[in-house]
Amino acid sequence: MPIECTKSPRRPEPAVETPPSDHRVVEVVTSDKSLSGRSRGSFCWHVLHTRARQEKALARTLAAAEIEHYLPLVKRPRFRGQRKRFVDEPLFASYLFLYGPLEATYLAVTTKRVAGVIKVPDQRRFARELEQIRLALEQGAELSPYRYLKVGRRARVSAGPFRGIEGLVEEWLKADRLVLQIDALGRATSLEIDAGLLEAVD
Repeated sequence: MPIECTKSPRRPEPAVETPPSDHRVVEVVTSDKSLSGRSRGSFCWHVLHTRARQEKALARTLAAAEIEHYLPLVKRPRFRGQRKRFVDEPLFASYLFLYGPLEATYLAVTTKRVAGVIKVPDQRRFARELEQIRLALEQGAELSPYRYLKVGRRARVSAGPFRGIEGLVEEWLKADRLVLQIDALGRATSLEIDAGLLEAVD
């Protein structure tokens, strides 16, 4: 049976433990390392659909308020001029997972960083899925947040020395590398590039 999430008259109680110090690839605030099989009164999972690029700022606000949440992060390449660096960015852009009573989502909404709150009907299944993601990231798995860049879809390089170049996604080499097919002078050439530097062209 799914875990019921009912309205509680009290504000959420703060987490009693700090996040595990070995969580470097994910940002997580929970009172238990495991995310599955969790149930504490009216506490349950809520999906927060955030405004663009507001996930980490919202996570900091929730952490300051001691509201439990989970924000899986992955490293993506970013360029400043000719210099390349890696930054931690959300695995699921514009989504953050909050664990608590319904009132906890009200605080999140008041930050104006949230576009909407999505109900989770099957709490047990959702918790298991989050747990699998957490375990995979903890073990160093290269999870790809770029599945919207499907083979045959047109994409544009958004940063780096090739910024502005457009082409078709030709082939995936591994989790974060793909081949971009570029047409020029009636001929096609291919460019191997980091997926994190591409944006889909609608």
